Amino acid sequence: MSAVQHEVDGRARILTAARSLFSSKGFHQTSMAQLASAAQVSVGQIYRLFKGKEDVIEALVRVDSDAWTAQMTILRSRLDAKELSVEQAFEAMLLHSTDEKDEALSFEILAEAFRNEAVGGMIGQLCLGFRVVLRDFACVANPDLTGEALDAAEELLLACMFGLGHRTLSRPKLPAVIAAKRAAQMIVSGLKAIR
Repeated sequence: MSAVQHEVDGRARILTAARSLFSSKGFHQTSMAQLASAAQVSVGQIYRLFKGKEDVIEALVRVDSDAWTAQMTILRSRLDAKELSVEQAFEAMLLHSTDEKDEALSFEILAEAFRNEAVGGMIGQLCLGFRVVLRDFACVANPDLTGEALDAAEELLLACMFGLGHRTLSRPKLPAVIAAKRAAQMIVSGLKAIR
C-alpha cells in the first residue's frame, strides 16, 4: 500500500471512529488514545493527519457539509430539468435534514462551537454556504423575493433545517417523511404568498 493510500485510509478510519466516539462519549470525554485505539492507528498518526480534536471535528463537518452541498446540487439540477416540482425539492431537502443517525454528534459539535471560537467560526463559514443555497431555493419558489423578505426566507429555511435535524428530543408526532412533506407544502405556500 502506498504512503498516500495509507494516509487516506488512516484518515477515513479516524473520522469513522471519531463520529462514533464523539456521538456516544462526547468530544471532551474522548481521549486521543481512545480515538487511536478505535481507529486502529497510533496517536502519532492522528497528530500527523490532524493538529488536534478540533481539526477532527472540522473534517467531520466538512465531510457532512460536502455531502449536503452535493445533494442540494443534485436537487437543483433535477428541479431545473423539471424532474421535481419546487415542493418536491423542498421536501427532499427537509427529509435530508431529518437524517437522525448523527444527531448526538451534531449537538456535540454545536456545543463545542459555542465554547471554542475556532470551531464556531468554522460552523459560521459553512452556514454562509448553506445560506446561499437556501436563498436560491427560496427564489425558485418565488422569483420576486428580494431584500428583507429574501433575508427572512433564508433565516426561516435555515431554522427549519436545524430544527428538523434535531427533532428526536422533542418527541415528534409525525414520521420524518410526513413531517418533511407537510413542512415543504407550508414553506412553499408561504414563500409564494409573499409579495
